[in-house]
Amino acid sequence: MEAKPIIAGISHGDINGIGYEVIIKTLMDPVISDLCVPIVYGSPKVAAYHRKALNINNFSFNNIRSADEANPKKSNMINCLDDNIRVELGKSTPQGGESALASLERAIEDLKAGKINILVTAPIDKKNIQSEKFNFKGHTEYLKAKAGVEEALMFMISENMRIGFATGHVPLRKVHENITIESLLKKLKLMNQSLIMDFAIRKPKIAVLGLNPHAGDNSLLGSEEAEILIPAIKQAEKEGILVFGPFPADGFFGAGSFTKFDGILSMYHDQGLSPFKALSFDSGVNYTAGLPFIRTSPVHGTAFQIAGKGEASENSFRQALYLACSIFRNRRMHVEITKNPLKHQDIEFHSDKVDELPPEIYNQEQPL
Repeated sequence: MEAKPIIAGISHGDINGIGYEVIIKTLMDPVISDLCVPIVYGSPKVAAYHRKALNINNFSFNNIRSADEANPKKSNMINCLDDNIRVELGKSTPQGGESALASLERAIEDLKAGKINILVTAPIDKKNIQSEKFNFKGHTEYLKAKAGVEEALMFMISENMRIGFATGHVPLRKVHENITIESLLKKLKLMNQSLIMDFAIRKPKIAVLGLNPHAGDNSLLGSEEAEILIPAIKQAEKEGILVFGPFPADGFFGAGSFTKFDGILSMYHDQGLSPFKALSFDSGVNYTAGLPFIRTSPVHGTAFQIAGKGEASENSFRQALYLACSIFRNRRMHVEITKNPLKHQDIEFHSDKVDELPPEIYNQEQPL
């Protein structure tokens, strides 16, 4: 029996940024129809405006009213906006924020209802989207609330590394207040679970970065490593997680140690994102681990300064779509291989009864 196609929901982000450009450029690739059935939650009017600005004449959306009507061979669109919507390329406007939220709300509704399998979010402006309905620092916090989970992990993914964050969008002066043994342990468990379930890594190795310069330098430059990070690492080890560190961040990336681990836990936003974007800006993906559903996004923002100019690279968005589909398949495979686990059997071996064993057991050649 053939597996059902993956239904990929896409929220259009801020209508005045590069969201539509990277979406359209990605969906123009005919390979996408073999990968998934895309449904953009947006506006035919806004899409037409962007196509005209970008001089794209050989692409159009199949307009539908609900996800059930999606054509598996086309790029589909559900209209979430009023036709009076105004596009002002390169500007942060209240309508841009309202439109981004309208798209996101409709997509989340269908995602939770099982009408779409994955969600890829185009960039939003974190300032203009703020309202009574959206009082969050970004997508990650909003999705965590919508999913009703206590913990989620901002997880940056590329071919070079997978790096998560102990603290997310937190001012630097408050980072240390948000790092405890309990919070680190929760993040390590989330990362370990995601690496196993979402990335099909059987026994992942995780590195933990230090908070202070030189990882505290034996508490000379800070005591958080000795008092918080190391106890959290030891507790994670007791719970069966292969975790190492804490490592000084500068040497860890400078010496290329990041290539030796399946996952890296960074202590704060810029500590992890700076090296990540330096190495993977054009191809990196932001993944929200720990949710009951799958959500990815490109690592770049709205890029108002180049909106409508045809200069935006769609590679990060394309990789976000690829990764979401890959995680969906991995999760499905994980469910299949773990749904009927073998029961643990305690077997006693008595050397005085070796003669009772079948000949094929003790006559086999033993490996060196």
